[in-house]
Amino acid sequence: MMRLLPSFSTGLTVALLGACAVPCVSQDWAKTMLAKSPRHGEYVTIQESNGRALQAFVVYPEVKDKAPVVVLIHEIFGQSDWAKEMADELAGAGYIVVEPDLLSGFGPPMTGVPADAAKSTQAAGATAAAKGTSAQAAEDHSHMNMPAPSAGAAYMAMSPGGTAAFPDQNAVVKAVSALDANVVTGDLDAAADYGKKLPSANGKLYVAGFCWGGGKTFLFATHRKDLSAAFVFYGPPPPADAMPSITAPVYGFYAGNDARITATIPQTQTDMKAAGKTYEPVTYDGAGHGFMRAGEAPDANAPNSAARAAGFRRLVDLLGGVR
Repeated sequence: MMRLLPSFSTGLTVALLGACAVPCVSQDWAKTMLAKSPRHGEYVTIQESNGRALQAFVVYPEVKDKAPVVVLIHEIFGQSDWAKEMADELAGAGYIVVEPDLLSGFGPPMTGVPADAAKSTQAAGATAAAKGTSAQAAEDHSHMNMPAPSAGAAYMAMSPGGTAAFPDQNAVVKAVSALDANVVTGDLDAAADYGKKLPSANGKLYVAGFCWGGGKTFLFATHRKDLSAAFVFYGPPPPADAMPSITAPVYGFYAGNDARITATIPQTQTDMKAAGKTYEPVTYDGAGHGFMRAGEAPDANAPNSAARAAGFRRLVDLLGGVR
């Protein structure tokens, strides 16, 4: 299967709490390809029951029937241009994609946002303050001037805001690494509930994530009981004692040249088998960590490019194929 759109890279090599340990470069080409997409993408603000405002990028497929929903979890690099381009590409295969910005409300302040716009994120700020982290940010994404879906809230500029409000990639990595696990789970629940309530959704729910988001995907599978499947791209497993609560099959996508993560596969297989759960990992020889992004870059090497193509084809096949 040919890819539908290309992807991104940033400017940092990291090794923090499951960081994507590969050098990243400009995101401009991913941004350009996203701008060319014919699909309907929009930014929405999801109001959680605790008062937290979660911003998300939602992309709709061009299909005649209702579609499954995929909650897509970004890398440790936050909701980057590549992350959004990846969401759009998956929507191009026929799936509604809801991609939350998990840094919503945790970035530095930005000018030009009304003070009362920040009130909806007071709960997020209180959480960050309790953790000793920054909750000062402003909304970073420009609205696409598209109407919000009937089941969701319209996009709302925020201060504090999300990923792109941070001054540089290093700050993003540190902020993502410091996110409270319970806040992340609450955000993913909110994104999943939002997606399932969309009029064009057919009730099926999936989760997929990359790098740090891959680990969060596996962990979310131990929590969320209505998942049809979880797709873990080069992310670490949850604790073995949490695996018995998994109700959906888990499919892993790993890089051959990524011992930090691939070394966890044998024990994960043992633990998942002992828990009576489905776990099917595939390792792509010669590929490096982050191949779903790196394999689309203009300077992609052959193993990463091949792994990226094979990984996307497997993902779509497991979802049910191109719709």
